[in-house]
Amino acid sequence: MSTEHHQHGQAASGRPVHSDVAFEPSDVRTSPILKFLVYLGIVIALSYVLVFGIYKGLKSYWADTHQPPMPSRAEEPGPTMPPEPRLQGVPGHLIDPQEDYRLKVETDRKANDTLQWVDEKAGIAEIPVKDAMQLIVEKGFPAITPEEKK
Repeated sequence: MSTEHHQHGQAASGRPVHSDVAFEPSDVRTSPILKFLVYLGIVIALSYVLVFGIYKGLKSYWADTHQPPMPSRAEEPGPTMPPEPRLQGVPGHLIDPQEDYRLKVETDRKANDTLQWVDEKAGIAEIPVKDAMQLIVEKGFPAITPEEKK
């Protein structure tokens, strides 16, 4: 390895010097690029004017021909509720679904444990479900005879 300083091929002007590289002033012409940018600016400005004219025309046309719709429910105060039956837990339903379920279960349990007469003269009574199940176990189902063929 050498520690000597090498020449990098730069001339006194600071530009690189290489036998394969040449710089010509006619490589890139800027006038077509500048013309394109000017024409592009003109087209953008004209398109803006055109779109703005269309917008103004449509706005005045809409203002002349538009009639606002009549209010359909201006007399009714507040929101209306859907017709009954309503689903539980929705706005307008005042009963809590869990509380409603607890009341139903309690009512069913009371009905299953109630001993009362339905028709005392006919001898029809309601008895608790436990007692009815015990009677069926002890006595069995009543015998049902098939109907005789005619």
